[in-house]
Amino acid sequence: MHSTDSAVATPSVDVVCSPSSDDVLTVFVHAHGQTRRADAIDPSWLAPDSGMIFWADLGNVDPAATRHILSDTFRFHELSVEDAVGSSHHPKVEPYDGYLYLILHGIDWNATQQGGFTTHDIDFFIGPNYLVTVHNGASRSIASVQGICPRNGFVLGDGPEVSALEDRLDAVEEAVFSASNEEVVRQILHIKRDVGSLRRVVMPQRDVIARLARREFAIIDEALSYKFRDVHDHLVRLADEANTFHDRVTGVLDAHLSFVSNRMNEVMKVLTLIATIFMPLTVLTSLYGMNVKIPLMPGSDGAQFWDVVIMMAVMTGAMVWYFKRRGWI
Repeated sequence: MHSTDSAVATPSVDVVCSPSSDDVLTVFVHAHGQTRRADAIDPSWLAPDSGMIFWADLGNVDPAATRHILSDTFRFHELSVEDAVGSSHHPKVEPYDGYLYLILHGIDWNATQQGGFTTHDIDFFIGPNYLVTVHNGASRSIASVQGICPRNGFVLGDGPEVSALEDRLDAVEEAVFSASNEEVVRQILHIKRDVGSLRRVVMPQRDVIARLARREFAIIDEALSYKFRDVHDHLVRLADEANTFHDRVTGVLDAHLSFVSNRMNEVMKVLTLIATIFMPLTVLTSLYGMNVKIPLMPGSDGAQFWDVVIMMAVMTGAMVWYFKRRGWI
């Protein structure tokens, strides 16, 4: 479907106007080789012989007004209407009498900018000569398509969010061996959660687009199926990247835990060696004592003291030599 920025005059029949000044109802109409922007939906456009192809985008429209437009104007099935105005759902495609109901997910750019990786669903109603989209909040993808409609273009590309996710993963990979604080673990777990969210969206979305690309539904013509093939190839590549991200973040987490564990083992080894070295020294000093004359040893008290010190030094050196020989230190 194509569109333009110009306004189009509507016939003198009942039309569906924008619900309110705060809501966003955007309508593009294509007829006689030109695409124009309209201020309202004319129900006569729904007739198969109207010669009109139009796109109605309900962005951030009040749920009651959305329900009214979908049910009363387009007469969509109540189950698809409930899904469209309800909470978020997983990607899927369902055929109904005369139209397809499709749910796809997009990245919530505003939420992602504030941290994390958040998606929101966009509902599509695809008819013989119309497209209706329903979504909450601003959608950069929808805005991009609306911007190219006057040029009759087609857009398909990577958003910066996936690249940003890869940059975050690269940064964590570099920092994982230089720090062992809780912040690194928190960053790894956040990335792992975001990658999981990406996989949960991309995998079923890839399967949905594959059904459209294979023309499982009569409403999808051959020319449109070629475009869906391009989208499917794009999602396949994105799914591969998501799997690669998952493997990388899992490897990073394992490497970090191994690094922390090795550092802990080194610390425990040093403490154990210290305790082992001082254990016979403690036994020696306890056996002879230092406040009475040491039996079976010649010399004065001062000489006996230094004899004990020499014995302790020899025992310490012998134990250190033995530990090194065994490769323990």
